[in-house]
Amino acid sequence: MIQNLTIVVVDDHPILLKGLIDELKSYDYNVVAEAENGAQALDRIIDLKPSIAILDIELPLLSGFEIIQKCQEESPNTKFIILTSFKEKSFVLKAQKLNISGYILKDEPFIELHNCIQKVSKGESYFSKSFNEILTNEIAPEIEKMKFLSPSERTIVRMVASGKTSKEIGESLSISNRTVEKHRSNIINKLDLPHQGDALVVWAKEHKELILSI
Repeated sequence: MIQNLTIVVVDDHPILLKGLIDELKSYDYNVVAEAENGAQALDRIIDLKPSIAILDIELPLLSGFEIIQKCQEESPNTKFIILTSFKEKSFVLKAQKLNISGYILKDEPFIELHNCIQKVSKGESYFSKSFNEILTNEIAPEIEKMKFLSPSERTIVRMVASGKTSKEIGESLSISNRTVEKHRSNIINKLDLPHQGDALVVWAKEHKELILSI
């Protein structure tokens, strides 16, 4: 079973990359290629069409997410596992949107990656406990709050997330600044945010991926 799997491993830290490959080979996994940047990774995944590609998010030239987006058409049978140090909500949400098969943190023991590979090879998904906790405890509650926003309020939240000021939003939607501010106040109330400072702007930037997905 293991020998039938072909794996491409991508990481921009040579020592970490070598250590990961050595661990995989000690479990008899067939590592067919490695890469230290996004461009190399993209070429090798498209050329070799491995069963599984294991890659970090932040890489030179192309990010892990960009590689996955480009490969999903060129190598549709390749399953992707993210192996990273990042567990911020925006990364977790992006991984979920891309329908990535696995998400493992680098500070977890190798057995977690092994378990992930085994599940993914069977067509299942496998995510770090931290990944699932963020989805359940941090992202899901925000999605529930956003369901209470009206279509107009959702439009304004998207524009806030894109960096638009109240003046720019008003001009774009042909409404007065006062109307925009009223909408913003209603949005803040529905999202249970403080009215002081730039709470809505901060929230919108932090949840940009989530906002753009609704």
